[in-house]
Amino acid sequence: MFWLKKVIGALLMPLPFSLALIIAGTSLLYFTRRDRLGRRLVVVGIAWLALFSNAGVSTWLVESLENRFPAIAELPAGSALPAPIERCQIIVVLGGGHSPVADWSANNQLSPSALARIVEGTRLALRLPGTRLVVSGPAAPEGGPTHARLLADVAVALGVARERITEIDTARDTESEAVAVRSIAGTKPVALVTSAWHLPRAAALCRRQGLDVLPCPADYAARTAGVQSLDFLVWNVSGLERSTKAIYEFLGLGWARLRGKA
Repeated sequence: MFWLKKVIGALLMPLPFSLALIIAGTSLLYFTRRDRLGRRLVVVGIAWLALFSNAGVSTWLVESLENRFPAIAELPAGSALPAPIERCQIIVVLGGGHSPVADWSANNQLSPSALARIVEGTRLALRLPGTRLVVSGPAAPEGGPTHARLLADVAVALGVARERITEIDTARDTESEAVAVRSIAGTKPVALVTSAWHLPRAAALCRRQGLDVLPCPADYAARTAGVQSLDFLVWNVSGLERSTKAIYEFLGLGWARLRGKA
């Protein structure tokens, strides 16, 4: 089920779905007599790709996820902490992927999303010295250190004591991460750190497990103060990337709710 979910989810992303429509339409045009259907599929495929590559559309989609929880503001040393932050006893950083390369440092092996997440988690951990930092992620298919170990190594390099860190290296997706965190945190307040566009699904899954979570967004994809009119006149790869993240999260959240998990 895990791999089937991953494969289906990947095929429904804007680029592969558009290419599938275009290839199917082209095949009908050249190898069958169903010319009308073939042309329609090609046109729909191209339009689908153009829609989700648009900077305005993609920003609007991803901001609808990223704006659901406020960012954690600067926490200057010596200043009083906001009450929601101060009450947290555990900081959880969810995994974001890596590429194992033996000669690279841990931070260089992490994906941009994972690096942004652990930096935010470390920032909170350094201002909350009594908390436990929980990091999550299994090993890559090609082997090497677990994702959790790489996250821990980066946190240690940034100043967090190793003995404060707990690693979850068996959870393969957000749902199983929520279950694992519940077994560690119980009813203790948790600062949940993940990408801003991933946070609505992650927070819903954790709360369904009975966790008391404070959403702490990182790794913003939109990085704007809102959609601008001129954005709808721009098409680029960044737009396609933002749309892909948003659609993946909407599908994941819908699937979790359908099964009563979120």
